[in-house]
Amino acid sequence: MRLVGLTGGIASGKSTVSSLFKSAGVPVVDADIVARNVVQKGTGGWKKVVKAFGNDILLENGEIDRARLGQIVFSDPVKRKLLNSLLAPNISFGIFWEILKLWANGCTVIVVDIPLLFETKMDRWTNPVVVVLVDPKTQMERLMSRDGCSEEQAQNRINAQLALDWKKSEADIVINNSGSLDDTKQQFQEVLKQVSGPLTWKERLMSRDGLLSIVVCTTTGVLLAQKNLL
Repeated sequence: MRLVGLTGGIASGKSTVSSLFKSAGVPVVDADIVARNVVQKGTGGWKKVVKAFGNDILLENGEIDRARLGQIVFSDPVKRKLLNSLLAPNISFGIFWEILKLWANGCTVIVVDIPLLFETKMDRWTNPVVVVLVDPKTQMERLMSRDGCSEEQAQNRINAQLALDWKKSEADIVINNSGSLDDTKQQFQEVLKQVSGPLTWKERLMSRDGLLSIVVCTTTGVLLAQKNLL
């Protein structure tokens, strides 16, 4: 099984590339979706966040106001670190569970879409790592337009993550999303060829079928050995 790490910076276009993978038939585990699920009303994650940040972050229906919580943590590094530490175990388990389900279904290539791939050290479990890059000016403009935030708020959110240039230096594959969608799609086709190539022997062993083969071969070997001893 091949786990492909997909990351980037906020408003860099990672979600666009993630959607391209899905359209190409490659299964994607989206950490943002997992993160939303672990803080749904009444869950363990929800209880931890409400206890730490108070009822002021709740909407009228009891769900967490993600926009309000975002304003708090992106402007305060201490509170951001607290939130990450509270939810990291829940999110990590949720990602692992989604990967396990895909593995059980026989998927051999899985994309793991994680905004904080490097920050959470989860890059060590993925290979290759794909980083979606964008120039600073375009990133700022897209973020302000998308979220309707001020330049200061946008800069705080960008600063809350590791610099894109650093992520680029750690990447195995880079997609530059500063241009048009067609440019990104053209780059994506080359990336798709790379990540969909033949599995290494280690990756084959990690797949469901590879593990079953090991079990069958081992069982057969044991039975033959027992037969010869009789």
